[in-house]
Amino acid sequence: MQLVVGLGNPGPRYAGTRHNAGFLVVERLAERRGLAFVEQRQALVAKASGELLLAKPTTFMNRSGAAVQALMTRHAVRPEQLLLVHDDLDLPLGRLRLRRGGGAGGQRGVQDTIDRIGPAFARLKLGVSRPPLDWPAERWVLSRFAEAEAPLVERVVEAAAEALERWLAQGLEPAQQWANGLDLAAPGDAADDGDAIGDTDRDA
Repeated sequence: MQLVVGLGNPGPRYAGTRHNAGFLVVERLAERRGLAFVEQRQALVAKASGELLLAKPTTFMNRSGAAVQALMTRHAVRPEQLLLVHDDLDLPLGRLRLRRGGGAGGQRGVQDTIDRIGPAFARLKLGVSRPPLDWPAERWVLSRFAEAEAPLVERVVEAAAEALERWLAQGLEPAQQWANGLDLAAPGDAADDGDAIGDTDRDA
C-alpha cells in the first residue's frame, strides 16, 4: 500500500488557498484515476485496488500528523510508503521539489507528521513563493491564489499529479529527475503580490 496525503485545512473558508495546494494535487490525481473521496475518521480517503490510498486530512494543518499516523496504522503503511504533498514558501510558484527525509522548513503539518512518525517519508513540495514584505507568512499561506496566477497554478497541479504518477510507477529517483528540474513559470503568469486576497488564522 502506498499512501499519498495532501496537506491543507478543511472547509470552504480555506478552499483555494496556498496552504491547500496539497489538496489540489491529490484531488487531481483522484480525477485522473476515477476515484472518489469518502469520509473516514480524521480524513477524506480515496482508495484504488488495494494498492494506493489518497487522503486529505480533516484535521487542521497543525494537526495533520495525527491524521497521517491514524491512516498509517489503519492501513499498515510504513514511512517509506508515505508521500506528503504540501506548500513550500522557499520555492517560487512554478517549482516542484520531490525528496525523502529532511526537516519541516517551518511547515507545521510536515512538522507534526515528523514529530509523530519520524522524517523517513517522501515529500512533494509545491512552491507558493515568499510573501511580500508587508505580509506575515501566516497570512500569506492562507491567502487565495490571485486570478492572474490561475494558469500557472493549473500547470503546477497537473505537473505535480504527473510527478506522483511517476513516483508510484517508477520510484523516487526517476520521479525526482523528472520533477525537480521543472520551472513552470512563464512571463506574465505571476500576479502582483498585492492581488492576493487572504486572512490570518491560528490554524496555519
